[in-house]
Amino acid sequence: MSRRIDLLRLDYAFSVIVPCLMAVYFGNLNFFDHLDIIGGFLLYAITGNLLNDAIDAKDPKDADTKERVQGYRPKEILAIALVTCVFGTFLFVRTCTQHPVNSVLLALIVAMVVAYCVKLKKWVIINQVVLLVSHVFLPYFMVRIDGDAVSFTPLDWVIILTFFAFAFTGQIVHESIDGDAITRFSLRTQQVIVWVSSFITMGMAILTTWFLWVAAVLEWYIFIPVICIPVGTIYIFRHPKQNTKGVKDVGLILGNIILFYFLVLIIQKMFATP
Repeated sequence: MSRRIDLLRLDYAFSVIVPCLMAVYFGNLNFFDHLDIIGGFLLYAITGNLLNDAIDAKDPKDADTKERVQGYRPKEILAIALVTCVFGTFLFVRTCTQHPVNSVLLALIVAMVVAYCVKLKKWVIINQVVLLVSHVFLPYFMVRIDGDAVSFTPLDWVIILTFFAFAFTGQIVHESIDGDAITRFSLRTQQVIVWVSSFITMGMAILTTWFLWVAAVLEWYIFIPVICIPVGTIYIFRHPKQNTKGVKDVGLILGNIILFYFLVLIIQKMFATP
């Protein structure tokens, strides 16, 4: 049973779900009004992971993927991906009907994820920009548009750029451990990239906290924990060295903690006594 669940890689879904939750929370939206979009992105995340695994399984050097898909043929993995894609797509019908621009954004997301899996994964840095635009920017704005936002405030941009920086740092660490595109650079260059990204993430989190404070938002302090996370990344990469897979697991755990964090904030706001 655990192997079947592992195949779905649900622990990676936070990368696309957290931006949706942030849009709900900071847009003062009702979580249940947009649950179909969030559920759709969860199924799309599974689809993307399965498609990626079906392709990576052909690489004899990718031991992790081969172990995860052991016993499954590519067509079986792709069959599951097709099912999750179909069900996920139908969860987007409402918002695409009510807000036609979301159908355009959704098409862009699908095109970018497919391009990443099939072609762009080996393009250093560019691959992560494409992946994170499809996983962070567009889902956030789809939810905000679904909440009838007619324009996006500077706070919207600062919030989503902060999570983009956080996710970019995590993806670079992920690549460096898995031996993916970033490892074409020397260990020293990888260290510098992680440090620069970490300091940018820290600065963006501080800026977001300041924006929330200036806007007199009661929960202005909620981004303070995000400020602390890059400190750990900087410490881990204090020397140019090859890190263990445990570091990647720590990143996944932190991502899911952030997901839980925003779920708690949203639920608390929904049921708080006026």
